[in-house]
Amino acid sequence: MGVRQFPKVLTHEGKFAPLRLDPENPMTLGPLAFPNYYFEFKRQQEEAMKKALEVIRQVHEEYAEISGRRYGDGLLDAYHLEDAEIATVCLGSTAGTVKAVVDELRAEGVKAGLLRIRTFRPLPVEGIGKALENVRAIAVMDRSMSFGGHGGAVFHEVRHALYDSEKRPFVVNYIYGLGGRDTSPMQIRAIYKDLNEILQKGRVENPIRYVGLRE
Repeated sequence: MGVRQFPKVLTHEGKFAPLRLDPENPMTLGPLAFPNYYFEFKRQQEEAMKKALEVIRQVHEEYAEISGRRYGDGLLDAYHLEDAEIATVCLGSTAGTVKAVVDELRAEGVKAGLLRIRTFRPLPVEGIGKALENVRAIAVMDRSMSFGGHGGAVFHEVRHALYDSEKRPFVVNYIYGLGGRDTSPMQIRAIYKDLNEILQKGRVENPIRYVGLRE
């Protein structure tokens, strides 16, 4: 009646074995190390990730020479941050929309900027701090939520990178685009408007905000 019967024996595997996990014959598959060495291996992985920052820069330069295309330094891509007073930090394709809005705001005399994080792990902490050192108010956009926490992952990382700054800026988290919901240029403009209002008030009243949410 239109129902396909799968063979009980998969020919490419040989004898059919329905119980892959057998409590009578326990086994460990793919262990990295036993407890007496696991901690040391993990510490070495952390060092390797730190060294990867320079490797990523080098590979990006090699790619730029081959392709003629350059994306910041491979880690971060800054746009109009030299004199920016307000800026957005984001990842991925959203940066294209933000960039277009920054161009519009610049044409209107607004000192807006953008920092696109191209490499989230390893995180270029020093680069983020350097790129945003003169910005007074920053919107960090997260396309994910940490339920029960206080803000998204990118928000936490950026605030950490700026925490020891002598000119610590206002930092606000914007949760957006969950479930693939589109984020429009008008919504991005509203974010920059929020940042200007924060500068005028001199404080952040609501550090976690939602873009395009029906409430």
